[in-house]
Amino acid sequence: MLNAIEPGSVLPVHRHRKSSETVAVLRGRLREILYDGRDGTVAEVVDLEAGGPCVALNIPAGRWHTVESLQSGTVILEVKDGSYEPLSEEDILETDLNH
Repeated sequence: MLNAIEPGSVLPVHRHRKSSETVAVLRGRLREILYDGRDGTVAEVVDLEAGGPCVALNIPAGRWHTVESLQSGTVILEVKDGSYEPLSEEDILETDLNH
């Protein structure tokens, strides 16, 4: 799936319990924020940039994460290793932990 994400877009912290997710930046820059658990502890922050030193990241199944666009016109390719399953309420954190 291709996603276009603009700076200021709010994407909830969420997880995919049954599939990993690979994100590749085709255009622009973004920041993936990975969490240890539901308590909001940031485990890792990875900046990705098209043509930069890091262009793709694999997020393991069950890992809480969100993404933040750092440049207007950012486009990503998002691939999951399983069939599409909508997120349930228990897979989305209600609190915005991005900042």
